[in-house]
Amino acid sequence: MHGKEKVIGPALEEAFKMKYSVAAFDTDLLGTFSGEVERLLTPLEAAREKCRLALEKHDSEIAIASEGSFGTHPTLYFMPTDEEIVLLVDRKNDLEIAVKHTSLQTNYGYFSTESDESLAEFLKRVKFPSHALIVKTADFIEKGIQSKEQLDRAINACISLNGKYQLMTDMRAMYNPSRMTAIQEATDKLIQKMQSQCPGCSRPGFGITDALKGLLCSTCSMPTRSIKAVIYSCEGCHYTEKVDFPEGKTEEDPMFCELCNP
Repeated sequence: MHGKEKVIGPALEEAFKMKYSVAAFDTDLLGTFSGEVERLLTPLEAAREKCRLALEKHDSEIAIASEGSFGTHPTLYFMPTDEEIVLLVDRKNDLEIAVKHTSLQTNYGYFSTESDESLAEFLKRVKFPSHALIVKTADFIEKGIQSKEQLDRAINACISLNGKYQLMTDMRAMYNPSRMTAIQEATDKLIQKMQSQCPGCSRPGFGITDALKGLLCSTCSMPTRSIKAVIYSCEGCHYTEKVDFPEGKTEEDPMFCELCNP
């Protein structure tokens, strides 16, 4: 529906010779970024539901879906973040492989008549018109705006109805090249995970499921919040393996230490 097959399909076809088709149904029924339909499922649950509907509709064995969410970064405060999940469900082998990719390369943002930022500054920041916009008020919405003329018309229509307007970035993949790149990067991670087999049972999808923080500061030797190891695990036989991360790094720079650099 949103053109994601353009980056997901060819990558999987090249890696595994998989032939793919697009499952045609209205995924907006599961929720919209612009709020007309409330998003009640978590991103992983939404991707899983898309796979279920696709398998039901096409009577296939394998389905792949993605789901994105946007907000501020959990540690880099005030930085907009795009988090993409790509999920493969293989119902014949009772297999589910999911990956999550977080990108700061997003234009996600809002603007309203009350904003301190100027409209010209906002348009530049969100990469308009290469990235589309949505104009919205309580009783008006127009999506997929990709020209100044279309934007002006929609803004004037809002003002005539409500005396004000709100702009938001259109985060649907076909209108947002930055997001499409993030989905492609998430798909690359999915391929790597599909190619990773469990040392215990050879089940595909052996990947990182947890991270251990506490890499020691090189100055004071106290634990920091930096990751010192990651845990790989198998969802089939539950075999686990701890791997130092990043490889070869045993100490953290004191700039990341809350004691040395509070």
